[in-house]
Amino acid sequence: MRIRSFALTTLLIGAVALTGCTSDSGGSGKKKTGKLKLGFVYATTTQNPFQEMAFGAKAAAAADGKVTLNASAPTGVNGPAQVQLFRSAIRNSKDGLALQSLAPDLFVRPLVQADDDGIPTVAVDAAPPKGTKTKLFIGNSNTEVGRALGEEFVKHVPKGTRGEVVIGNDIPGLRLLSQRIDGLTSVIKKERPELTIKGPFDSKSEPTDNYNAWNSIVKANPKAIAFLGVGGQDGVSLPLIQKQTGRKFLAGSCDIDPAALKAVKDGSLFALSSPEHWLKGYVALQLMIDHQRKGTKLPEGWWNPGTLVINAANIDQVLARQVNEQSRTAYFKTITQEQLANPGKYLKPLSQAD
Repeated sequence: MRIRSFALTTLLIGAVALTGCTSDSGGSGKKKTGKLKLGFVYATTTQNPFQEMAFGAKAAAAADGKVTLNASAPTGVNGPAQVQLFRSAIRNSKDGLALQSLAPDLFVRPLVQADDDGIPTVAVDAAPPKGTKTKLFIGNSNTEVGRALGEEFVKHVPKGTRGEVVIGNDIPGLRLLSQRIDGLTSVIKKERPELTIKGPFDSKSEPTDNYNAWNSIVKANPKAIAFLGVGGQDGVSLPLIQKQTGRKFLAGSCDIDPAALKAVKDGSLFALSSPEHWLKGYVALQLMIDHQRKGTKLPEGWWNPGTLVINAANIDQVLARQVNEQSRTAYFKTITQEQLANPGKYLKPLSQAD
């Protein structure tokens, strides 16, 4: 009897130990109920787009309540330094890693290393480089981001208007910004063919460099009727240059730096085209959490969370949303719930990402 009781007790202990780790066909095979160690490594702490992605990731981690999130980035864009942070995260974030980089080609070997170590990986904002096994990309259509800005721009320019429109590119060679420019210029060429497009000129990405670059570009183009940027800092620099010089021109940009939102409010920017970075960070982390908690397979493909045009009509709503983390989370609650409940609406083949 004692031997039989011991055997039954052993079986019960084993059953309890397996609770939360049951298999799930098509998934990871395990369900984790305890602490998760996840990582989000992003490009820089100094610019708003990347801060917003980190805010979204942190909100998803906080909502779970049992996630230790290693969110890290260099101070200033520095690809090699970011690689070192990612390698460190491989050691400390065994349950999943999200990567946002402005130099994705530097991460082929680190991403492969993470995969070899059995760590799920997700690319955020920029598609994963070729040669990796990362099969999920959370990122908007940058062509659509540019096109949306172009469609807003032509509303402010009567048909038949002649003049110069100057385009700036914060990081020449970065594919996602090139895609925004392609979308922007395609609309202008189609809808206002009399306009002359100049650029894109290198407008730099760090705040001080961006201001200095745009100051030179504006001085070099005294007859331009508009200056349009596709990066996060352009919407800060262009309104400041208008105020300091007294010169009037149409200005528009992408992303949602707080100073750029104020510029939409006061009319010195006609619009911002927002890639909704917070949403990308949240969705990426939540999908990794679900992968571990539910034992479900990570989706594969390109998840496009969408684009938002910010103008005079909705600027007050967006300003209210951006007050703090609580207001962001409240604003996006129904949006994230809808997207996560209907992945088929947002997923396309990775090859279609634009």
